Amino acid sequence: QHTPPYVVSDLYTDIQQGHLLLDLLEVLSGQHLPREKGFNTFQCRSNIENALTFLKSRSLKLINIHVADIIEGKPSIVLGLIWTIIFHFHIEELARTLACTYNQPSPDCSSAVDSSPKASRSAKKSAKIKERWKMSATKALLLWAKEQCSLHGSVNVTDFKSSWRSGLAFLAIIQTLRPGLVDLEKAKARSNKENLKEAFRIAELELNIPRLLEPEDVDIVNPDEKSIMTYVAQFLQYSKNLPESEEDMQEKVREAMDWLAAQEKKLAKLLVETENETHYQKYKEMMSFMETFNQEKIPFLPVLSSQRGEAELGEGQQQMREEWDEVISQINEWKTKLDQMLPSPLDSIEAWLQEVERLQAEDLPDLQDPFKAMPVFREIIVIFKGLMDCFDSHLDTLQSFKNEDEKNMPLVLPEKLEEMKRRLFSNIRSTNPSTFLDYLYGLCSAIANEVKLKLNIWDVKYGAKESVESLLENW
Repeated sequence: QHTPPYVVSDLYTDIQQGHLLLDLLEVLSGQHLPREKGFNTFQCRSNIENALTFLKSRSLKLINIHVADIIEGKPSIVLGLIWTIIFHFHIEELARTLACTYNQPSPDCSSAVDSSPKASRSAKKSAKIKERWKMSATKALLLWAKEQCSLHGSVNVTDFKSSWRSGLAFLAIIQTLRPGLVDLEKAKARSNKENLKEAFRIAELELNIPRLLEPEDVDIVNPDEKSIMTYVAQFLQYSKNLPESEEDMQEKVREAMDWLAAQEKKLAKLLVETENETHYQKYKEMMSFMETFNQEKIPFLPVLSSQRGEAELGEGQQQMREEWDEVISQINEWKTKLDQMLPSPLDSIEAWLQEVERLQAEDLPDLQDPFKAMPVFREIIVIFKGLMDCFDSHLDTLQSFKNEDEKNMPLVLPEKLEEMKRRLFSNIRSTNPSTFLDYLYGLCSAIANEVKLKLNIWDVKYGAKESVESLLENW
């Protein structure tokens, strides 16, 4: 996109002269940057220095990225620099546009309104505020992905790692952006690699999104978070570029409002009709309702997942969002009541599953204040270990549960039992070690950061040996 264009054949080699870096930053920023035209060592060094100075002027933290390392083409340093550029100019800028959206109710079945990422536009703000926004930018992108997936029932996204391994999350986002391109029910029966291959193929052919990943990159125990974030951001970019006239939008909003009102009446009628039914029958009715609901909502997905902020929303759109939130709230309330009415001991296993899932979905404590983070991590570890102590007994109970009453009629819908088993095996057992390691890593990092802070503070003469020993002992 640069004038004249620059073709990259080998990133590590081409970046050494500095011209590639300056071209890239000029395209991304729209600014003209000073440069030396030659290619001798002094001129290459000067160009790289100009590029790094420009990035620092935009409050980007370049940790351990030095001119000499780029001139040598050190892969880890070059990739670290490119990631910093991707995050700032692509992910952070895109996520910034979501900030106002997530202050408003949204069509997310889970709460996507808990976070309010605040973007600082002033280059004079402190590095700490900048760091806080960067974390919020990551969270905003994750919330956007969760919102797109939540429109498709059981597709759950909690991170930019294992949540994407099955490929269902990518397919769910494609289905939200372009309804009809994928069949999620068929996808649930396919392998991870098949789903990932299909998602990347459709995204490239139909959405014109570059194939930045291969199935082998994602279908592993610990996929690369940065790569997945960069790829998911392409879908957010696509959603921003979708053409939409105001007249068409208003018509779609009216149709969506009529449909939501009909769903609300249908739901209320169903609750009355099934009040005295068995749990089996109630859950069967809910499954039937949800199947129809999920099918009928497909034409309304683009308008329901619109990313406009409050200032851009008309009165009808605001009302539509409120109606959507109300319907989703009623569905969730219905499901919660049915879960609580499960026959013993399934009711306690369901409550345990939800508690573990809630803990796994929570954001890890902020390490910027390690002294406060340490006790929080310790508490989380104790809670998590306590919950996981029940895993084996719940697994045995669930597998040996006899699903029939004294009349040999099923107590619980088989689909509900299968769902509980799937959550136990796929969501909890497979992620248990990595979740626990995340907590331990956070605790160790907090301790290390606190030690570093103390060492920095103590880097002066304290006099007598006894006073230093006393200081250490007190700490």
